[in-house]
Amino acid sequence: MEHLANVSVEQLQQTLDDVEGKKATLRLTAAIAYKNGITQTELAEWYDVQRRTIYSWLTRLDSDPLADAAHDADRSGRPRKLDPGQHDQLIELLHESPETAGYDAAAWTPELLQQCLSDRFDVEYSRPSCRRLMKEAGLRYERSSPPGDAEDDRGQRGRWVPE
Repeated sequence: MEHLANVSVEQLQQTLDDVEGKKATLRLTAAIAYKNGITQTELAEWYDVQRRTIYSWLTRLDSDPLADAAHDADRSGRPRKLDPGQHDQLIELLHESPETAGYDAAAWTPELLQQCLSDRFDVEYSRPSCRRLMKEAGLRYERSSPPGDAEDDRGQRGRWVPE
């Protein structure tokens, strides 16, 4: 099946002039190259993607309006485990000491946050996700080597402090 039989290079170039974004530009330039005789296999090599990716791009450009087909549809992604109110509570909590929250620790750690999230909100988070939540709350990891700082789960010495 030949793709883009009803689309001219001029239409593709006009759409390329009007779109923004790396992916849309990439898809339209690939389509223009295809219209100029470059095979799907060659395009896949040029753009370092699978041949079926090129096929999908061309199929979308064939079936949808060009400006729409060049862009990805919005995706909602995975829903958050904490609702906005719980997230706000968590941020407030992280700006207090763990002792104030009822934990026997001087500073927050990803491991302690995992326990807190389970205790207070009945949700499970991975350690990397706990680090992300701590960063979102305005904490940063400060590496140090004083004797009072414990090693974290990655074997580094430091602590989480407000920015």
